[in-house]
Amino acid sequence: MEEIVADNVLNRNKSLINRKMILKILGILLFLEGIMFLICTGVSLSYNEPDYIYFIYSTLIAVVVGGLFLILGKGAENKLSRRDGYCIVAFTWVLFTAFGMLPFYISGEIPSVADAFFETMSGFTTTGATILDDIESLPYGMLFWRSFTQWIGGLGIVFFTIAVLPIFGVGNQVLFSAEATGVTHDKIHPKISIMAKWLWTVYLILTVTETALLMCGGMNLFDAVCHSFTTTATGGYSTKQSSVAYWNSPFIEYVIAIFMILSSLNFALYFMCLKGRFMTLFKDDEFKYFLSSVGAVTLLISISLVYHNNYEIEEAFRKALFQVASVHSSCGFATDDYSYWAPFTWLLLIYTMFAGGCTGSTGGGIKSMRLLIVLRNAKNEFNRLIHPRAVLPVKVNRQTVPSSTVSTVITFVLFYLIVVFVSWLLLMFLGIDFMESFSLVVSSMGNVGPGLGAFGPAFSWSALPDLVKWILSFLMLIGRLELFGVLLIFVPGFWNKN
Repeated sequence: MEEIVADNVLNRNKSLINRKMILKILGILLFLEGIMFLICTGVSLSYNEPDYIYFIYSTLIAVVVGGLFLILGKGAENKLSRRDGYCIVAFTWVLFTAFGMLPFYISGEIPSVADAFFETMSGFTTTGATILDDIESLPYGMLFWRSFTQWIGGLGIVFFTIAVLPIFGVGNQVLFSAEATGVTHDKIHPKISIMAKWLWTVYLILTVTETALLMCGGMNLFDAVCHSFTTTATGGYSTKQSSVAYWNSPFIEYVIAIFMILSSLNFALYFMCLKGRFMTLFKDDEFKYFLSSVGAVTLLISISLVYHNNYEIEEAFRKALFQVASVHSSCGFATDDYSYWAPFTWLLLIYTMFAGGCTGSTGGGIKSMRLLIVLRNAKNEFNRLIHPRAVLPVKVNRQTVPSSTVSTVITFVLFYLIVVFVSWLLLMFLGIDFMESFSLVVSSMGNVGPGLGAFGPAFSWSALPDLVKWILSFLMLIGRLELFGVLLIFVPGFWNKN
């Protein structure tokens, strides 16, 4: 035993990456994905569908590969560094997508590897863009798997594992920090595993509540569960090709719109409310900024729909609220084709794609907290020109934001825009139209789903070349893990001891 430990320490001294521990954890996570496949098997069997066998095949493949990883990780040193955390999170999302596409690919429902990978990556990252042109032809098991991938990916694959299977010990904090999105990571409990359980409890409450309300609105149990999965995850996959518009129900539209907004708020605030601290919600600056943004954009588009498109006032408000909530939350549902709206509304929707939801939510985009910090820092710069000697700290929620955090936020926003610009150029080089390529990039990185023009809410992304689909899949991943968490592993110095 001492010799094994000595060998492990020796190997660790040669590298800052604990490869055996990474393989061990990836093996465990693949076993977990196998269990998810079995749940979908149960759904297929309950509807007497023969497609259950493809989930069985996928389970066996995931378990075999997971078992191989566990063997390779045998005797691993029980320690995780921040570099290990970034490796595990990045590789987990790629592996889950690669194995998650198996039911689609093996069954022949999506016969192209590029399409199957794209659809699954869009699911796990809660982007919601689809290459399917006949969603309703899919068996129930496959439809459930599409929605389930988004629900699991909503709060994070690794974070889900920490909640249901807290086996990583001291590594929980490392993995949480590597996967969690936002400016800061609110710790509502000293133990990450307990915090994960609380946040997933909130997530479950939102899902169950919405399911009940959708059933009251006329959806059957299956559709209600699937749409609740993808609403609370702000994912946007629907069981119908025409999305939520299929039901033509104002009640259902309002319910989903409200829950898209609720799912875009910081889940830590809900925890405070459960503890009886309701005023914390209304005092939160990010909460107020996000709701103000949704309200302002909804009002402007509502006026435009009445004036330019001759909508009735209630219908204009409902269509505007739903589409704004969908895009601002990065959900991606649709009840109207905004390609026919006045062009200036497209710019408002592009802004909401960039802005996204709040930190600590399932929403994508840059996040409202970052925009709030940038705006307040810009305000201070103007004031500093008037009062050069004044000390003007950036404050959020009456607390001073450290200058290092402000610098990090500005760097993130700038780098986000650079990646958008470079990707935009790349897509245009590959033959995609000017506006459409821009909306595809912004939508993918913001994990929104619909774009503009030929790739708007009324169309799938099936017409895109395979190379473009691979590029957009990568943008979905780095957008979901907030750029640095993935791109860091491509930096040569990340792997060097020094």
